[in-house]
Amino acid sequence: MTDYKKSKAPTNTTSRDIMELCKDTGNIYESVAILSKRANQLSAEIKHDLSTKLQEFASYSESIEEVYENREQVEISTYYEKLPKPSLMATQEFLDGEIYWRNPADDKNEGTEK
Repeated sequence: MTDYKKSKAPTNTTSRDIMELCKDTGNIYESVAILSKRANQLSAEIKHDLSTKLQEFASYSESIEEVYENREQVEISTYYEKLPKPSLMATQEFLDGEIYWRNPADDKNEGTEK
């Protein structure tokens, strides 16, 4: 499991320099596509971690009206609520050079140049 609190991503939205985002790819659209895919991965990972932790505290009772609020559940939920958004985490990872990506179209072009 990843410790999401160690992320250097800001918890609120910040303005970004477009040229800084496209310096590695040379194309802002490709950079945004990479960020989007990584944000989706992070979102799915966080959702899975949260549901796994909350299921440990699930109480199955026959009465739907009875809702038990467990202090541990509340603490876990607030921990995940305070995390930076997956898009901000992905952007920070991209700017720090922690994301690996490749373009299959570039791989096809390299094979035909021989």
